[in-house]
This record gives sequence, structure tokens and C-alpha cells, in this order.
Amino acid sequence: MAILLSLPLALALALPAQAWGPLGHRLVARLAEPDLTPQARATVARLLAGEPEPTLPGIANWADELRSSDPGLGRRSARWHYVNLDGDGCGYDAARDCPRGDCVVAALEKQTAILADPGRTDAERRQALKFVVHFVGDVHQPLHAGHAHDRGGNDYQVNYRNKGSNMHSLWDSGLLNARRLDEDAWLARLRALPAPPPVSPMPADAPRLWAEQSCRVVAAPGFYPRGHVIDEAYVDAHLPIAERQLRLAGAHLAATLNAALGGNG
Repeated sequence: MAILLSLPLALALALPAQAWGPLGHRLVARLAEPDLTPQARATVARLLAGEPEPTLPGIANWADELRSSDPGLGRRSARWHYVNLDGDGCGYDAARDCPRGDCVVAALEKQTAILADPGRTDAERRQALKFVVHFVGDVHQPLHAGHAHDRGGNDYQVNYRNKGSNMHSLWDSGLLNARRLDEDAWLARLRALPAPPPVSPMPADAPRLWAEQSCRVVAAPGFYPRGHVIDEAYVDAHLPIAERQLRLAGAHLAATLNAALGGNG
């Protein structure tokens, strides 16, 4: 899988870190949409009626856009996008890793519960839906369940062809942009991958399991490049992992929404 990386990757590596970037989050949402149950699809459509783009991909980046559109909520939810798992074997300990519930695992659990509650207002459930779509993507980006000592790769500097950036930016968008594919081409490529096994019934602790799995990607030998240099061999080896994580995220998002919405309106 030889990949020629030049200016597109260099530009991507210079961008601020956002989990998967806008492209990745839209891809996760688009992967999920066809697998929604009729009940879940109808509820999503009702909740998103009136949105500028009333679809899952249309709201997939809303939680990142809060930084400018609603700075107050953006600050309150800033820690909900990630969890730092530094324990042995990537095991999640809520008291240690998620004090006050300020991490992606607890936030995903809480927002999914709000979304699933028909007693909540549509406005509350709409906001929860936007968070859920985004946070399922976040928890599958390996460095959103990475180490505290390097702030999920943000403080781990890397170099590619004399262009500097960090590991978080590389995994957010650099690996994807290396392919020079547009959104539709990426979607077709990801859909061609083997489908993940069905998630049924949805485990009560699914967000924890997903975070721990993402952490194990970070903990695997070779994830951090030797000498802080990203070469072609690194991209050849790790782009398929990023693709698998996106495919998993799409399947897990569909399963989450079906479990939350499949039986209620």
C-alpha cells in the first residue's frame, strides 16, 4: 500500500487538533445512517427537522464548533471529548480517569441516556443526539483515549519531510488526507471493508469498552514513531488501523442510536 505523502499531509499536520477532523466525523455518521432501524431513523429525522443540514453527518461536527458558536457550552463540554487512560493494560477506572464525569466515557453514557428518554424535551434530546454522534467518533480516535503525560499526543512532536506537527494532528486528519480522497470516495472505501460484528444487545458499558480498545491501539508497539519521524512505512502500517477505527465507529454509532431510539419516539 504505497502512499505518496507530500503537501496535503503537511497542510493537514499544521491544523489544530480535532478528533478525526470534520471529514472523519462526517464519515462516521454516514457509515451509521443506513443501519438505523426505521424507528430510530424517524426519531432522528424529527429531532433534526429545521437544522441547516438535518442529517447525522450534518450535525456530526457540532460539538467541535461549539468553541466558536457557543463558547460557554464549549468550555463546559471541553473535557467530554476524551479520556486519558494511563493505567496498566488500558483499564478504565472512573474515579481515577473520569473525576466528576468529565470525560468521553461518562459524557457518552449521560448523553445517550438523555437521548433515549422520551420524557425529555425535543430540544434536550436534539442536543444529546448531537453530542452522541460526535462522541462516538471521538472515543474511536485512539489518541482520545491516550496518555495524560503527552496530552493525547498533542505534546508528542513529529516530523514528516521537514514539516513539524504532533501525533494528535496526524491521527485526526493527516492520515486521512494522505489518501487525497474526497468524502464520497472515502465512504466507498470504508464501506468496502469487512463489516464489524453486530453489537446486539448493546453492552451497558460500551463506551468504556470502546475507550479501552482505542487505548490499546496507542499502547501497541510502534504506534509512536521511532525518532519522532513519520515515514512512508509508518503510514502504510497505520492508515489501515485508522480506517478500521472509523468503520467500527460507524457501526457502533448505529448500534447506539438503535438501542436508544429503536423503541421510542
